[in-house]
Amino acid sequence: MGMVNTRGILALGLSALLLVGCASNPAEEENASTSASEDVAMDSSSGMDSEDSSDSGMSEPTPPAGPRVTSDGGIVVAAGGSATEALNVVFYFDFDQAIVKRSGHAELDKHAKALMQDRSIKVRLEGHADERGTREYNLALGERRANALRAYIVAQGVSRSQIEVISYGEEKPAVLGGGESSWAQNRRVRFNYR
Repeated sequence: MGMVNTRGILALGLSALLLVGCASNPAEEENASTSASEDVAMDSSSGMDSEDSSDSGMSEPTPPAGPRVTSDGGIVVAAGGSATEALNVVFYFDFDQAIVKRSGHAELDKHAKALMQDRSIKVRLEGHADERGTREYNLALGERRANALRAYIVAQGVSRSQIEVISYGEEKPAVLGGGESSWAQNRRVRFNYR
């Protein structure tokens, strides 16, 4: 945990140095459309230093390297260079289980990184279950699933204050109908960013 905080402080310090170096060009200051808080949130690993930005002669502001919440509750992160990646926001579970699948760890790590890059982003983890079992049991199961994902990303360094957990149980199925193919799609947790 101390290593994560040290990295965050170093990233902010390097970003501040980057801003000081860029502040010497009045033309860029006038044309910049990003706020100071967005500039501080820029990732120091973006590969851009003050010489690159001031010598380029372009007056277009660089988009922030941090995560961006989409209108549908998803999140888009930088994927290297100018490319972006929309993260998968739905994670599936086995029948009657609330164990985070190993296959989802890499994607969950990306969510954790995005939440740590911008501490102002909040996420609601919405737990769901298939229609089998009682209403009360399925509400509890959906909550256990959402709590399992919360525990995983908190262990990666995300603040608990950024995360809300809610369970819908069987009340909001992704797919209607019986059978394993439908049930498998309803046993899920959805990340809903705001």
